[in-house]
Amino acid sequence: MDFGRLITAMVTPFDEQLRVNWTQAEKLIDFLIDEQQSESLVVCGTTGESPTTTDEEKLELFRLAVSRARGRCKIIAGTGTYDTAHSVKLSKEAEKIGVDGLLLVSPYYNRPSQEGLYEHFKQIADSVSLPVMLYNIPKRTGVNIEPDTLIRLSQIPNIVASKEAHSDLDHVTEIIENTAGDFKIYSGDDNLTLPMMSIGGYGIVSVASNVIGKEIRQMIDHFLAGDAVKAAEQHRRLFPMFKGLFVCPNPVLVKYALNVSGMNVGGVRPPLVEAGEAEKEMIRNLLGKLQANPLGA
Repeated sequence: MDFGRLITAMVTPFDEQLRVNWTQAEKLIDFLIDEQQSESLVVCGTTGESPTTTDEEKLELFRLAVSRARGRCKIIAGTGTYDTAHSVKLSKEAEKIGVDGLLLVSPYYNRPSQEGLYEHFKQIADSVSLPVMLYNIPKRTGVNIEPDTLIRLSQIPNIVASKEAHSDLDHVTEIIENTAGDFKIYSGDDNLTLPMMSIGGYGIVSVASNVIGKEIRQMIDHFLAGDAVKAAEQHRRLFPMFKGLFVCPNPVLVKYALNVSGMNVGGVRPPLVEAGEAEKEMIRNLLGKLQANPLGA
């Protein structure tokens, strides 16, 4: 299974009462595929506010995404939790719906051992036939999937990729060097897409591509074409947005950026709160600069 180079971690649109806005979700899916050139969408990842969406909402969002995408891109369901049995149940339900793959975050808060991590992911992967992408984000979960553990997990037939959301390029190098050639490493941080690809990473599971997917796609295409200078130029151009979107807890500012750009996705559910005026002004300025200074101008 090839999920492509540019995967968007899709936000979940809400209405004024913070209920899922199903009509806007359909519009957003079309926008991310047709306008932002996403090759896959992660539905109900952390950017989709998975901690505060119910299982019923998640499953309905999976159904809607599969139906709306109509094969135009892959749909990856975020079904990982800190409870192995719960993750298995959600993953089986997602498979029945017809998603193309699963994203499984490492168990957060309970901080299992490396053997516990291995067993957690193995049990979920063994319960389905879908391709699985692991999600290693130590700063949020409190536990790191160590390279040796990830290398072991890569030997499970349907564990095909890992999203690495950290800046440890030594860690990533060790994994790439010691896994099969078809096992893919994705950056989980937009600002590290190009550095990670330069050492053998495959692509990005992106937050910023909700609003600047076309520009990220240009950067990736320049790199794949062997034009490192243009790729680096685009990286530097996009870097302020990559960093700016995370001044507030994700997805506060990427949702605001979408709203400002005309794609109404509403606010965020508590305990997240909307950004302050200074952060909003920063995002408006960053969007304005990118529009005023297209690549090559």
